[in-house]
Formats: sequence, C-alpha cells, structure tokens
Amino acid sequence: MSDGGYRIRNKKEIHFLTLTVVEWVDVFTRKDYRDIFINSVKYCQEKKGLMIYGWCVMSSHVHLLASARNNNLSDVIRDLKKFTSKKIVEAITYNDHESRKEWMLSILRKQALMNSHNTHYQFWIQGNQPKECYSAKFTIQKLNYIHNNPVDAGIVGKPEEYLYSSSRDYHAQKRCGLLEVLFV
Repeated sequence: MSDGGYRIRNKKEIHFLTLTVVEWVDVFTRKDYRDIFINSVKYCQEKKGLMIYGWCVMSSHVHLLASARNNNLSDVIRDLKKFTSKKIVEAITYNDHESRKEWMLSILRKQALMNSHNTHYQFWIQGNQPKECYSAKFTIQKLNYIHNNPVDAGIVGKPEEYLYSSSRDYHAQKRCGLLEVLFV
C-alpha cells in the first residue's frame, strides 16, 4: 500500500500502521463507531488472517502493530478501511441522536470531492504510513507508543486503564481485551 514514500515492502514482517480519519474528525468518541471498527478487525482476524500484536483506538485515529497470515497486509488493511468507511458513514447518517451528524458528513463529503473520488464520502485519509518493525527494540518502542497514546492525551492515568487498547492484555500477560492479541 503506497503512502508517499511509505510502503509495505517486507510482507512477512510486523508493521506499525496509523489509520487516520480525514481532517482528524473525532468520530471514535462514540462507542457505536468504535464498536464497528472493533468488530471489523475481529472479522479480519477470523476470515482474512489479520494478526494484531498491538492496537489502540483514539478519537480520530487508530494505531496497529499488525501482520497478515497470508503476507497480504496491504490487502487486508485496504478491505478493513473500505468496509469500516462505509459502515461508519452509514451509522452516522442514520443515527438520529448524533448531534454532530451534519458537521461530520459535510467534512467527509468535502474530502471526497477534493480528492476526486467516485464515492460520496471519504472517511479515512489515504495511506497508513506503514513502518516495518525491523527489530525487537523498534517493535517494543512502537508498542509502548501505542499504549501510552491515551495517557499522553489525558484520557487515562495508566495505559492498562484504557479499554480500546491492547495494553490490558500486555499488562495482565493474557487475553483480556477486546481483540485477540499475539504477544511480541
């Protein structure tokens, strides 16, 4: 998946990815939208061979440490983004209680028009800035960055307190979070 100079080259390795909502719209402040993303990742884990080593959903972006069983991480992430884009925009559109509906949809429409897409909305920015985890030290550095994101944002005091992250799994050294995590 190309992203400027960024590209997944060694398809067998774990990569650090950032999926960002256009214009950093804080869509994931709502549980419904976070749950769509989480359920989509679960599907990709079960059906497409997505392997997650670390993750965190923030208000406007998602960090992943991931690889794919079939060495097709670019394809899996492309499909994940395409599906979640459609489902989250649909959920926003039909959510009668969404106070920010018109504002969010106008930004997502504007981005689609600016980028000459054939769709009505663009949810994710193009690309993921993939960074290959070329060493254990680099992988742990990225994992710590992911887990400390909610602390640095002032959401929680300790990484393991944040529900939408793999930090709970690493803190307990067992599966106890929302997604299946493979430990690095």
